[in-house]
Amino acid sequence: MARLQSYDRTTLVQKTLQLFWSGGYTATSMDDLVRQTGVSRHGIYKEFGGKKGALLHALDLYQAQIVTPAFRRVEQAEATLDTIAAYFTLQIDLAQKSGLPGPGCLVANLTTEIAPHDAEVRGRVDAHHTRLRSGFRSALANTAPDQSPDQLHARAEATLTFATGLWSLSRVTEEAGVLHAVANHFISMLKSDIT
Repeated sequence: MARLQSYDRTTLVQKTLQLFWSGGYTATSMDDLVRQTGVSRHGIYKEFGGKKGALLHALDLYQAQIVTPAFRRVEQAEATLDTIAAYFTLQIDLAQKSGLPGPGCLVANLTTEIAPHDAEVRGRVDAHHTRLRSGFRSALANTAPDQSPDQLHARAEATLTFATGLWSLSRVTEEAGVLHAVANHFISMLKSDIT
């Protein structure tokens, strides 16, 4: 007789997300996944095919639960540089509320930890970066429609790079004021550059 599944898949993915996000991929072992989720190795392999499969499912959930709600405003048709500034402010405030230093951005963490060595994870990271770059580019174009395509591309790329660095900094600072100060300075520089 087949053994009944004793866990909820959504909860399982949520728990794996929290573990990878807080501890990183490399430092997270299968034993850690078993302890965190309460699901056997067999169950984890059955659901995900292994640790990397668990990470890929966690990344999908991260996009749906974290990135989309946070970035949705920047992706709206009427978004501007002020919308980007508000995005940084809101995310820093949420990080402060959750406790700094925090886990940063899961995708930013994976950008340096595993993406350089794994094509599938790199593809997910690249898709995330493409999404953010596109949102930033559109908002910047709305702010100053007379920018050349090259200027717009460079500014969107700089904003993406800044965002990645900001969320990495949030992993090692206890002061939200530091994060707000650098974000405000970046936005001011961008405004000066555009006008």
